[in-house]
Amino acid sequence: MTTLDGRYEFRGGFPTEQTVTTAYDNADFIRAVTCYKHFFPAVSGMAILKGTEAVGVRPNRVFGTMDTRPGQIGFTLNSDTPYAPVLLDLSGGPLVVTIPPGPIVGASLNADQSWISDVGIPGPDAGKGGRHVFATAEQDDDVPDDAFVHRALGNRVVVGLRAIPERGDVDAAIDLLRSVAVNPLRHDTAWEQPTWLDLTGKPQDTTPLEVQGTIGYWRLLHDYLSTEPIHADDRSYIGELAVLGIRGDTPFTPDERLTRILVDAAREADAQLRVQSLADRREDRVVWPDRQWEWVTLRPENAAFEIDGRPDVDARETWFYQAIASSPVMFRRQAGQGSLYWFVARDDTGVYLGGSRSYRLRVPLPVPAGLFWSLTVYDAETRSQIATAQDAAAVRSLFELDGTLDGTDAEIVFGPERPDSDAAAWVQTQPGRGWFAYFRIYGPTPAAFDHNWRLDDITPTD
Repeated sequence: MTTLDGRYEFRGGFPTEQTVTTAYDNADFIRAVTCYKHFFPAVSGMAILKGTEAVGVRPNRVFGTMDTRPGQIGFTLNSDTPYAPVLLDLSGGPLVVTIPPGPIVGASLNADQSWISDVGIPGPDAGKGGRHVFATAEQDDDVPDDAFVHRALGNRVVVGLRAIPERGDVDAAIDLLRSVAVNPLRHDTAWEQPTWLDLTGKPQDTTPLEVQGTIGYWRLLHDYLSTEPIHADDRSYIGELAVLGIRGDTPFTPDERLTRILVDAAREADAQLRVQSLADRREDRVVWPDRQWEWVTLRPENAAFEIDGRPDVDARETWFYQAIASSPVMFRRQAGQGSLYWFVARDDTGVYLGGSRSYRLRVPLPVPAGLFWSLTVYDAETRSQIATAQDAAAVRSLFELDGTLDGTDAEIVFGPERPDSDAAAWVQTQPGRGWFAYFRIYGPTPAAFDHNWRLDDITPTD
């Protein structure tokens, strides 16, 4: 008898009955863990679609605008600029999205959150306005010469738009978003003009939090497989799922054994993703060697998380567990009209930030922002804006600091109780819950990259 690693026994070269059971269970478990992590962006994308439709948004029919607040749960959403979720369904033919001139920034995404194109300021219209035609690869309609053409992988497209509130005028920014028009490219298509829904202040959840680590995750993944064409980057993983009996063309009916394995794998994979996201140990994550701040994205070159002809798997996994969407404008590290995001989850001593303690952050002014800057606090459990009685999770140069970009250094304090100090701003935290922060710079200048400007660490004050 031969024993391997104390788990497998073979007699005369053949596996024992127990070895057969163990080997198959372990193989399925490994397959499931790998697929859970790979398809997390797709499952999260499905949650975005379902959560958006749950509040009344309908593809091609009803779009929404919202001045986002903590009650609207979404991975690292922020209240810096109002949002406009525009859902498209291309099954009836190509659609034309007309973006007006002005400070609109946006990106279009496939159902799995993979990037299709930028629109507005970061897109080919460069903020001057333009017509954007969205079509699938199979749709070969004639397109006007002055239109920008974007090819989607499937029929479902999410166009996520935001408008920069000039001089802090949020209402004007929302009006600008509502002037976006959507029409069919084909003139003979039956069509009613879409309407706009005000989502501000309405509870919403566009995350997969409810199904993470459960059998529900696999059901939502099955929904994705049943409604999307096979994407090239998913082919090998589709094969692994088929071994597990998860196929888009057949019902999802796992037996007791497979259900147990899928639940165990979901818990394991989700724990691994949380560790990667909140305890990353890659050396290239560090912004300044003597500070706790990290780059939110580890692949600034492109929106596909590719480097040297291969996918940067853990960079992709880390990003999508903590955030949503992918776009070059969010990732590139260069001065200009884009943006950059920094992440911190530890104080200056390396201890995780906790909601029961009080902290201080000094922000040296001027911040190297050509447009504006902000700091947003997120709940470590939900990766969404922290929800407290204060009902605010951000300190923004456009609003709380009255447009301040230079002058005396700004001080932000954090804690469960309002401080007595003269700090510029306070963000309330929730006792017993961990938190992390994003520092965002819009229109970063060279000082944001050449280390001539550095952000202090968050320090405890209690």
